[in-house]
Amino acid sequence: MNDSGESAGRAPRAKRADARRNQESLLDAAAAIFAESGVEAPVRDVAARAGVGTATIYRHFPTRADLVIAVYRHQVEACAEAGPALLDAGPSPHAALVRWIDLFVDFLVTKHGLAAVLQPGNTAFDGLHGYFLDRLLPVCTQLLDAATEAGEIRPDLTAYELMRGVGNLCIGAGDDPRYDARRLAALLIDGLRLPG
Repeated sequence: MNDSGESAGRAPRAKRADARRNQESLLDAAAAIFAESGVEAPVRDVAARAGVGTATIYRHFPTRADLVIAVYRHQVEACAEAGPALLDAGPSPHAALVRWIDLFVDFLVTKHGLAAVLQPGNTAFDGLHGYFLDRLLPVCTQLLDAATEAGEIRPDLTAYELMRGVGNLCIGAGDDPRYDARRLAALLIDGLRLPG
């Protein structure tokens, strides 16, 4: 009786882990399609990229708005989780900051693609900007503080100013192949370095 109870207890956990991986795969596929073709891309394109049927997408995300919100949150979470991991693994806090800003730029370029559906007055999207700030400002602050404490960058810039500045550099980046927002963001971060 105990063995079958334990087996029954394990199966749902494994299924939940598989379902979570499948959902993450769908979100990664949707993010890639949105970056390439915009958020109005056919759901069948997302399904093809994820290797699933469209019914699977609709089972997880009944409306396009549900999918857009999930992609946005998924990307914010990935960016938030990357900051501490980069600090732990990087050769220096400044190197971690540079790498995180690259990820942030990638996210922002995709996010600007989502702007068309993130319309004011659509209550489905109301909390996303607050969520973005709540999750990413502390991570950027942690990276800036670490680089400042290591004596690698000047101490007079806030995380909000940096994120806003990088965000402004990303406006229109997805529309012009001659414009490299990552390169300009790297120049901005390089300008924070202290001499020596």
